[in-house]
Amino acid sequence: MLRELATRWLLAGLLSACPAIANGADETGIVLAEGESRDRVLAMCSMCHSLDYIVINSPFLDRTAWDKTVRKMVTVMDAPLTEEDVAMIVNYLASHYGGD
Repeated sequence: MLRELATRWLLAGLLSACPAIANGADETGIVLAEGESRDRVLAMCSMCHSLDYIVINSPFLDRTAWDKTVRKMVTVMDAPLTEEDVAMIVNYLASHYGGD
């Protein structure tokens, strides 16, 4: 009985969150720095996650860490990035959002 009640509450909570999920994240307040490959970063990174990930993590990630992070997106998350994409994205992130 307790398990059934907990399941109902969980299901109700998940269903109430659906409208927020369906509307997507509001990215209008997130503006990335101008620079070479910015458009590629906007297109490729935002297809899987919010762009605030870049801004939030920038104080902690240097070039090496950005490289590992972008490569993880390819190998673990199956991001459709070529080696050229990876190099351009890492260069942009390290130049504009590197915590060096």
